Parts: sequence; C-alpha cells; structure tokens
Amino acid sequence: MDDRLRSTSPTRSTSPTPTAPHAVAPAALHAPPGPADAAELAQAVEDVMAVTEQVLEGFLTERTARARGVAPACGHLWSDLSGQVGGKLVRPRLTVAAYLGLGGSDPRAVAPVAAAQELLHTAMLVHDDLLDHDELRRGRPNVVGATRARLSARGFAARVVDEQAHAAGLLAGDVALASAFRLVGRAPVEPSVRVELVELLAAGIETAVDGELLDVASALLDPEDSQPLLVAELKTADYSCRLPLVTGAVLARVPEARAGLALVGTALGIAFQVADDELGVFGDPQVTGKSVVSDLREGRRTELLRLAYRDADAAGRAVLDAHVGRPDLDEAGAAAVRAVLVDSGALARTREVAARSARLARELAVATLPAPLAEYLGGVVDDLAGRGR
Repeated sequence: MDDRLRSTSPTRSTSPTPTAPHAVAPAALHAPPGPADAAELAQAVEDVMAVTEQVLEGFLTERTARARGVAPACGHLWSDLSGQVGGKLVRPRLTVAAYLGLGGSDPRAVAPVAAAQELLHTAMLVHDDLLDHDELRRGRPNVVGATRARLSARGFAARVVDEQAHAAGLLAGDVALASAFRLVGRAPVEPSVRVELVELLAAGIETAVDGELLDVASALLDPEDSQPLLVAELKTADYSCRLPLVTGAVLARVPEARAGLALVGTALGIAFQVADDELGVFGDPQVTGKSVVSDLREGRRTELLRLAYRDADAAGRAVLDAHVGRPDLDEAGAAAVRAVLVDSGALARTREVAARSARLARELAVATLPAPLAEYLGGVVDDLAGRGR
C-alpha cells in the first residue's frame, strides 16, 4: 500500500474544494472491540496521555542531562528545545485515540510512539520559525530567540549572535527529528511493526519538507497563483493529522483502518490550517499566542490572501499591494488589509473552505470508523476547526 495515499487525497488536485465524501470513502470498518462509547474512549485517551507525557518529560530530562555532560552549549540547546515542547499535544493525542479506538490496549507500546509525534512537531516548528525569521513561539523566545538573548547579554557582536542563533535553530530542529526516531525505536513492539512506524515517520517528514519548500517558493508567485491548500495538505495536514492517526492504526494492527484514517486526517488538517491562517490575521494574540501582523509582513500565501487578491476590486488590490509583504507593516496598515479581506468576501469564503473540509472529516469518520472513534474525532474537528470563533 502507498503510505502517502495520494490517489485518494481530498485535495491532491489544484482545486480549492475537497472532493465529496462519497467519492473517496472506503467501506465501513469492522475493527476489534474498543471502548464502548466516545466518553469511555475520551477517558482512556487522557489516561494514556498521562503516561505519554511522563515518557516525553523523562526523555527530555534524560537527553538534556546527557548534553550538559558534553558541554554547556549542548546543554543550552537541549534546554531551549525542551522549552518549546508541549502545548495541547494534539498529535500524540490523535495517535493514542486511533490506537485505543481500534482496540489497542497497551500504554507502554503507544506512549513512546505518541511522544515521537510531538517531537516531530517540535522539529517542524523550530525549522519553520527559522525560515520565517520568527524568534517567538507561544509568546516566548524560541530556540533562536533564547540563543540570541543569551549571547547578546554576553556582549557578542550582532553578526556573531546572528550566526550562532541561526545555527542553534537549525541544529535543534535536527536533533528533535532524530529524537522522534529514537523514541519510536524504544517502543516495545515487534520489529516488523517498528520498521513500519519508522517508514511512516520518514515519509511524513519527506512530505512536510515538500510542503515547506512549496510554501517558501510561493513567495516568488503572485498570491492568486499560489496553491495554499496544497501547501496546507503537505506541510501541515500530513504530519499533524494523517500521520498520527495512521500510526495508531499500525500500532493497533488494524491495517484496513489506514485508508479511512488517512482521509479523515487530511481533511481535518486542512480545516485546521485554514482556520489557523485566519487566526494569524484576525485572532486575539492574548488567546492564540500568535502575532496578527507577522503573516502579513511576510506576505504569506494563505488561502485568505489568495482569495482576497482574486476577489478584491482595484482599490482593494491597491491596499493589499501597498501593505502586504512590508517588513515594517504597522497596526494601521494591518487594519487596512483586514478591511479588504472582509469587504472582498475573502474572509467569509475562507471560513467556508474550512467548514467544508471539517464537514468532510466528520462524514468520513462516520462512514469509515467505529462509532466511538468517529464521535471522538468529530469533537477534535470541532475543537481544531472552530478555534477562536
């Protein structure tokens, strides 16, 4: 089976609209017995997540201690990296939910693999921040920002600090990737299952790199010529939702669930990313921890921006041209851009895209997965796609 499931992906074409669920949904799944209902599954997920968090915390403590024994700089790198790990732990939770919802029952087997999903996510964040020249994450200095502050306080020249901070971000992301594989390697599962998990993890990284490259290269395109939904699928949906869910099916040894979970994950991930892009312009920084001007300063080719350029009138496009992509964009300029995003209908249409993808994820879950898991994932859809509303 092709782990990428490209032929059934809802957005593999350049169309911004996911295909209808009946066109892609596999047959309904008859999985081994799992939790009796969504409430029981939710409680079981939280119980296993407590174990997962212990594994993750223990791993970070272990590796940080080892690094400090090598050299202070290595200890700083791991300490800064550990400070970026955490949050809602959505990706580990998806792995645990799929595993338990398909009849899995061994916390020792799933916990390190679920923890690996979070370290993969951390690696992607570290490298993404580096590419985007961001030095804050969740309102706190990230690896690059922490390195810069530490070295600046010691009086090093700005050029030296820049080089060292950039290197720290690159290397921290690399070691987080390596650590994801290390955790998978520690899982007490059969060798054949471990090999399959490693293959999945490697494939997820490869696809995320594809998406990241397209995202970076989209800066060379006019906004209306970009493909932000394809980028969302490759860069975010694949490793954030599809990979964790399919990983749970592999651990539970229910291979027939993989196709349905892959489709649910892709649709869910796209809905999440489109909603996240909206929060990057219209959200409350006190709630989201995200700047509402950095995406506009970078001129990020989101679906919101693509639709605005496509549908704005001449005056609106002039406002976009004057402000989007300006490194010195202030709040007044950002407010002018937001007005165009609303008046052109781009915001409303972007919300429709997110809602359509979220609806597809729910329908696919109901059509292909055991009822408790389908209902649980429906709640995840509501939480991720409806944030900030």
